[in-house]
Amino acid sequence: MSTQYLIRLGEIALKGLNRSMFENMLRQNIKAKLKGYKNTITKQKGRLFLEITQECPPEVIDFALSTTFGIVGYSRSFSAPKDLKKIQETVKEAISEGPFAEGVGSFKVISRRADKSFPLSSYQLDVELASTIHEVHPNLTVDVKNPDLILYCEIRDKAYLYTSPKKGLGGLPVSSAGRGVLLLSGGLDSPVAAFLAAKRGVKIDCLYFHAYPYTSDEALEKVKTLASLISPYTQGTRLFVVPFTEAQLHIKRTAPINETTLMFRAAMMSLANKHSEATNNQCIITGEALSQVASQTLEGLSFSDSFSDQLVLRPLIGMDKQEIMDLAKKIGTYETSILPYEDCCVLFSPKHPLTRPDKAEVTEHYKAMAIEPYIDEALTKLEVFHFNERGELSN
Repeated sequence: MSTQYLIRLGEIALKGLNRSMFENMLRQNIKAKLKGYKNTITKQKGRLFLEITQECPPEVIDFALSTTFGIVGYSRSFSAPKDLKKIQETVKEAISEGPFAEGVGSFKVISRRADKSFPLSSYQLDVELASTIHEVHPNLTVDVKNPDLILYCEIRDKAYLYTSPKKGLGGLPVSSAGRGVLLLSGGLDSPVAAFLAAKRGVKIDCLYFHAYPYTSDEALEKVKTLASLISPYTQGTRLFVVPFTEAQLHIKRTAPINETTLMFRAAMMSLANKHSEATNNQCIITGEALSQVASQTLEGLSFSDSFSDQLVLRPLIGMDKQEIMDLAKKIGTYETSILPYEDCCVLFSPKHPLTRPDKAEVTEHYKAMAIEPYIDEALTKLEVFHFNERGELSN
C-alpha cells in the first residue's frame, strides 16, 4: 500500500542556481518528521512528490507537512499515465474520498499542463474530466466562478489529480539560513519570535534564564512546554537552562534601582553572546518589539545590543501586542504563555525603570558592577533538554 502527496513550493521555486540546496533541505526536514515510516520524495519544478510506502496514519502526515516551513500547500494526490482514459479512471478514484464523495454542491476542474506536448489543451481536459465527474455524481453542478469543490489536474511526467488542497506555512526550510540562539522566556513574545525566525530558515537553540527560587519549578516546566510546542516548527530544538539567580541578585545589590532592568538585559545579552559563540550559532534572537516595555526603547535596545558581538534579530520589532497574541494562538503557544508563572525579568523589575538611558553613562555603571564572573559561573552550570521534530522530549 502506498499513499502519495503533492507538495507545492513557493519561494523556493524562485531561487536560482542554489535552488536544489533548498529543495534538498526541505526533503530532509520532511523525512525527519516521518522517521519510522518508509517514504520517498521526488522533485519536479515547483513540486515535491511524497510517497509513503507503508501504512501511516493520515494525521501523522498532516502534522509533518503542516508544520514544515518551505511548503506552500499540499494535497493527497493520485497519479495516472498520460492517457485520457486512464486519467478518467483515476478521477473516479480521486473523487471517491473527501468532500467530492458526498456528490452534492457545485464544482469545477482546473487543469495545468507543465508538459505542453499533451494532446489536449487545459480547457479540453477540463471538459473531459468534468464529464467524468458527472458520470459518477450527476447531481453535481458546474460553477466556474464560486464552486464548492475543485478537482485539480497537473500534467507532468504523469497526470496528477487532487482535491481539497491544504495550506502550508510557506517560508524557507529550517537550517537553510544558519543557526541562532533564542532568548526564550515564559511570555507570549519569544515563542512567536522563534516561529518567525524559523520561517526564514534559521535553526534555533533556546536559552532560558531561571532564577530559582524566585522563579518556580512551574515556571521552568512552562518554558519546557513552550519549547516542545515550537520544536515542530524549528525542526527540533535544544533548551539550555541558565541558573541566573546569583547574577540577578548581584545586579540588584549594585546597580541603580531604576537601571536594574537594563542591566539584566545587558547581562543576558552578554551571556547569550558567549553561549552562542560556544555552540557555533551565528546570531541571537529575541522577542522584543519596539517600545512595548521600558527596556525596549531605541536607547534601551542600543545599550543591550552593545554587549553582543553577534547579530541580534528581533522578528517582532514592528508588531503590536494584538498581532503577537493572534499569531501565538495560531501556532498553539498562547494558552501556555498566559499561565501565571512569571519569569525572572518580571519579578526583579523596578516600579519606575529608566526608559531613555544615556548609553555612555549606563555602560560605565554596568562595568562598575563587575558582573562577568557571575555570567561565566552561570555558563558552567547550564542544563540542556532536547526536543525532537515532533515536540517530544528526547533525553
